[in-house]
Amino acid sequence: MKWKFAVAVATLTLGSCGEAPAPVPTESAGLAMPDLPVVGEPVTILALGDSLFAGYGVEPNQSYPSRLESALRARGINAQMVNAGVSGDTTAGALQRLDFVLNGQKTPPGLVIISLGGNDMLRGLPPEQTRRNLDQLLTRLGERKIPVVIMGMLAAPNWGADHAKAFNAIYPDLAKKHGATLVPFFLDAVIGKPQLIQGDRIHPTAGGIDEMVGATVEVVAGAVPKTAN
Repeated sequence: MKWKFAVAVATLTLGSCGEAPAPVPTESAGLAMPDLPVVGEPVTILALGDSLFAGYGVEPNQSYPSRLESALRARGINAQMVNAGVSGDTTAGALQRLDFVLNGQKTPPGLVIISLGGNDMLRGLPPEQTRRNLDQLLTRLGERKIPVVIMGMLAAPNWGADHAKAFNAIYPDLAKKHGATLVPFFLDAVIGKPQLIQGDRIHPTAGGIDEMVGATVEVVAGAVPKTAN
């Protein structure tokens, strides 16, 4: 898995600029299921992250948070996603804007999903800095008693074995410490599948996003507070 990730991200950032190719929609078996009646109180789910949430190179309704909302509602969960993804964002940037984002919600989120750290790694920032920022972010969410799903990342091996060991341990360690739900590797469903990756060789196409949703929706659904189901 790690060598596939290295091929995809060795020279690119998750907030890379440039002209994006047209998205290539595909159907995902992971999303195919009969729609269930939406029940329960609405639950706001805040998606805090980088371009993998922001929807780089795809239409707004094709972003991961948008497609995840559809998949959750198809499972009967009254989900209302708030997309707070910012292309190029780092853990430090997300930590700085966290309170502003949370305080700006009309309804406090019942769940926060996080996709951060990829840009830290690709910029060569020290893993201990990434760990510290994510730890503080999770601590603040814990103080507000908001459950969290962490979308994990893996380090590109070209940074060296020591860096990879330190970086890769961040997500499972912090998930355990803070009682968060962990998706071990957010990009796992698209790595090694070039037909699901845009021309920049890192951002998923619309079809790739559907595959990622299909691979993670049950994890997210399981983390939604039971009172919202």
